Amino acid sequence: MAKRPKFQRPTGMKDILPEEQPYFEKIYRTVDDIARFYGFGKIDTPMVEDSELYERGTGQSTDIVEKQMYTIKTKGGDVLAMRPEFTPGIVRAFNENGMLNLPQPVKLYTYGPLFRYEHPQAGRFRQFNQVDFEVFGEESAAIDAQIIQIFYAFLRDLKFSHLIIEVNSIGDAQCRPYYKKVLVNYLRPRQNSLCADCRRRIRENPLRVLDCKEEKCQRVKAQAPQFLDHLCDSCKTHFKSLLEFLDEIDLPYHLDPYLVRGLDYYTKTVFEIFSESTVEQKEGEETVTRSALVGGGRYDNLVRLLGGKDVPAMGGAAGVERIVALMKEKGFLGAEIPVPKVFLAQLGDLPKKKSLKLLEELRRAKISITESLGRDSLRTQLARADKLEVEYTLILGQREMLDETIVIRKMDTGEQAIVKMDKVVEELRKRLKK
Repeated sequence: MAKRPKFQRPTGMKDILPEEQPYFEKIYRTVDDIARFYGFGKIDTPMVEDSELYERGTGQSTDIVEKQMYTIKTKGGDVLAMRPEFTPGIVRAFNENGMLNLPQPVKLYTYGPLFRYEHPQAGRFRQFNQVDFEVFGEESAAIDAQIIQIFYAFLRDLKFSHLIIEVNSIGDAQCRPYYKKVLVNYLRPRQNSLCADCRRRIRENPLRVLDCKEEKCQRVKAQAPQFLDHLCDSCKTHFKSLLEFLDEIDLPYHLDPYLVRGLDYYTKTVFEIFSESTVEQKEGEETVTRSALVGGGRYDNLVRLLGGKDVPAMGGAAGVERIVALMKEKGFLGAEIPVPKVFLAQLGDLPKKKSLKLLEELRRAKISITESLGRDSLRTQLARADKLEVEYTLILGQREMLDETIVIRKMDTGEQAIVKMDKVVEELRKRLKK
């Protein structure tokens, strides 16, 4: 007899099980509340786009396009890509739907799944979720500061502390070409000390060398020329203004002169937000670990590059899985996860039918309750109620049906009371408020 196939989830992807769902729900509720307050409208774009959108927008020489995109060739011959990031698709929607004609700035946000083919590791999956905020039509550094402030507030609302913001300016079309020449002149004599990817990047996109996480490349980067020393007057003024805004709103930032982010479309401001944790090692030593939760920046040329007008823009994204992992590790959600306080036990067919109506009445009354309608044994049902650690169990049997009553059992003491069926909601409310 042929062996049945044992199916498993694809490598690098995961199931979000019921016990994890409250974390995702909390994150998205928090995002919706912040977006509503700051005047952002929600947008949902397709999970697949023309692959050229990312090749042109994200950048041919980025790891996302070179190594990580999932592409699909349709029966009609179109080459589509499962979205690896949100920004190019939102820019395409901005252009295609004539949002330039709306009052500026246009503020948009979204969240949902993205796809990248990369080596799975802790907090990094091939299907993952991000939260994304974008602003179009405003070139002031005030918007840069507001995007950073929004993400900082979002993390604070989720109970994160010890957050640090890293910022840098990577210039624009006026000053970046000269910096690239200076950087290449520094890197070429040292290319034998770089990884294979970075030796290639010197020719194709030298800024990516600054983004490499290889230890030997980090050593070379530590002495490299800094962007801040080669900014034009306009970029310098913009960055100075951003820092003044961050100072005014008391955000804890740090200048990282080598922060570039991994995407080609960024101009001027780039930023990342980290959560820091102190871990105690053996012999009383402590080490500080950092988790990158948010990243973004300004992209003043992307709207035009993807077929629109010359529109400045700024945005950022947060990795949901990384945030969930830290929330679980630190016990941030805890008591916020809803736990039923009442269990409904029934004995026989008629009480089971009545239970369905009663459950709906309790739902409308917003009383959290659980049940086991498939079971008939009272002992089994009470054992389940005890395992769930509910405060009260409602017991509905044939006698109660005839008397139009129901038994309320207090689980910790075993004390029972009989109440009229039409008074059960009122009685439970009274008891649960104590």
